[in-house]
Amino acid sequence: MSSTTSGVPAPTTGPDAGAIWHYGDPLGEQRTAADGAVIVDRSHRSVLSLTGAERKSWLHNLTTQHVSELPDGAVTQNLSLDGQGRVEDHWLQTQLDGLTVLDTEPWRGEPLLAYLRRMVFWADVAVEPADLAVLSLLGPQLADSPVLDALGMSALPTEGTAAALPAGGFVRRLPGSSVEVDVVVPRDQIADWSDRLVTAGVRPAGVWTYEAHRVAERRARLGVDTDEHTIPHEVGWIGPAVHLDKGCYRGQETVARVHNLGKPPRMLVLLHLDGDSDRPSPGDPLQSGGRTVGRLGTVVDHVDEGAIALALLKRSLPADTALTSGGEVAVAAVIDRDSMPPDVAVGAGRRAVERLRGGGARPEEPTTAR
Repeated sequence: MSSTTSGVPAPTTGPDAGAIWHYGDPLGEQRTAADGAVIVDRSHRSVLSLTGAERKSWLHNLTTQHVSELPDGAVTQNLSLDGQGRVEDHWLQTQLDGLTVLDTEPWRGEPLLAYLRRMVFWADVAVEPADLAVLSLLGPQLADSPVLDALGMSALPTEGTAAALPAGGFVRRLPGSSVEVDVVVPRDQIADWSDRLVTAGVRPAGVWTYEAHRVAERRARLGVDTDEHTIPHEVGWIGPAVHLDKGCYRGQETVARVHNLGKPPRMLVLLHLDGDSDRPSPGDPLQSGGRTVGRLGTVVDHVDEGAIALALLKRSLPADTALTSGGEVAVAAVIDRDSMPPDVAVGAGRRAVERLRGGGARPEEPTTAR
């Protein structure tokens, strides 16, 4: 960010330690993200680069997304699973100019690098840390001429695509209900790019603004909204990060079984919290009638929605279930009905099982939460 702009650091115990939490007006920054344009320095994210003629086919065989034939300029999400189909890593993947770039959570950069290097064997692939930084832009005014001129573009990339920058790095646009763009640039260009965009009218904002935007969009974050048991179906990653019609990869059996036999045991939902209480913490249990029925994820104060959070809950819970957080702080919470996953038809595999049991076409019984 501009050298003349100071900010409040993010909590050192959270996943964004080292980043700026806000610049003195967090709710005003969020309002500008909704109505104008903001820039959020997310350069604490870890970035890796893959080179080599076989990098796409090699990564395709290791991961959940279909990436063997990604065209130049494609942007997608991707996952690495363990043998039981539980999520180990989640990243954004950008394909440009003979280079594949992965960016992930700060704490997962080294483990992901080590895992990928172990899996290279004899493939023509090299995996290295990339000296690139992620600057995230939010807001409808990103498509206005001053910002486009600062980016050196006549128009923003279409959703899910990226365009290379002449001095290195790229601009990518992410899918969503609002305008979200990442400017991924060499680290020695962070200050120049930040100053250029601020001069064009883009307001500096902290990661609080980004997190409020992400939670309102109901997008899960690895390690905060997920735990060691999370499977992709529970957090909306089937489709965006998991391709159901591709070859074998680690954890594929679980992905296929849950898809074919029925619903996952848990669901990611948006909660509205009692704003008059202290804030609970990510990972705290959620209880109903004295029973633990889920876990809390990201908790954030939103300029329009108030105190909100993401949560993984037992899928069979009704939308009107009264919830209370456990842990050190007890806070009342209600489920946002619109965030509940839609009821889906029973999978073909489950129908076959029911017929074999002589049950006919009974409706699916809820599965038991972990």
